[in-house]
Amino acid sequence: MTEPRLISTGNVIVDLVLTVDHLPEPGGDIIASGSRTTAGGGLNTLVAAQRAGLPVVFAGQYGTGPMGDVVRAALAESGAQIVQTGLDDVDSGYCVALVDATAERTFVTTVGAEAMLTRADLDRVPVTEHDLVHVSGYSLAHPVNAAALTGWLPTLPAGTKVITDPSPLVGDLDPAVLGPVLLHTDVLSANAREATIATGLAGAEAAAALVDRIRPGGLVVVRDGAAGCWLAGAGQEPLRVPGFPVHAVDTNGAGDAHAGVLAAGLAAGLSAPRAARRANAAAAIAVTRTGPATSPTSAEIDAFLRASGDGGAILQDSR
Repeated sequence: MTEPRLISTGNVIVDLVLTVDHLPEPGGDIIASGSRTTAGGGLNTLVAAQRAGLPVVFAGQYGTGPMGDVVRAALAESGAQIVQTGLDDVDSGYCVALVDATAERTFVTTVGAEAMLTRADLDRVPVTEHDLVHVSGYSLAHPVNAAALTGWLPTLPAGTKVITDPSPLVGDLDPAVLGPVLLHTDVLSANAREATIATGLAGAEAAAALVDRIRPGGLVVVRDGAAGCWLAGAGQEPLRVPGFPVHAVDTNGAGDAHAGVLAAGLAAGLSAPRAARRANAAAAIAVTRTGPATSPTSAEIDAFLRASGDGGAILQDSR
């Protein structure tokens, strides 16, 4: 049997991360207590999946220049199969991320080569019926990428599963783009804020409302930090999968860690609740570490679950 892979169509950019006590008031200025430059964005999800045992193909576009150098080096180290050769005449974009004393992060992003993914680029991606394709709302916010993805998704093999993360930009995405993408989505993973923006509802109600927007038989996951996540499917009452309270130092990349590990669990044949529980554990570990691509390995997740005494009914798997 062909081994499943995660095919990432997201944007790998550079994160310029500044640690601050609090955000400045409009027109104000503050001194950061720390800073770092690293590749981030879509890199976080593909690294999370790879560390959880799921091979990854990176199908996104990237550039040439100071930011492109950082992106290229990170992709080379990630272990992912890289499809595109990159663009020679434009640099990759970057994001300024402010992480405050509560570990919350605020982003400002500038756009580069990652916004220039064409249909011809996607047609170079070898996709099988066993693969999972990850789509990010950050990609859908760019007209070139959005046109390429909305035309490409309907051509995927019948068995290919599509995982969509609408991103914090969900409220700004063109409904004519997001709607068709959701109709080809098998797993929709959004955080609580994004789910509320999309539906006007919260928690279990938001998860249930989103089920009708995705492909029949699909799964909705609404991530809610330390509280865990809600799972919803057609004809089923939403199920809360508990999370793990930890001392968070940096929440940047936690949702990406959750998505990558969830994909790995589902690809391995785990039930949705068990895959979500492992994803919750991965996100909990990730927020205790500084940096974006901080998702743990499968062995670290196993050890964390054992240390947490995780053996409840939520983990009873039917395999």
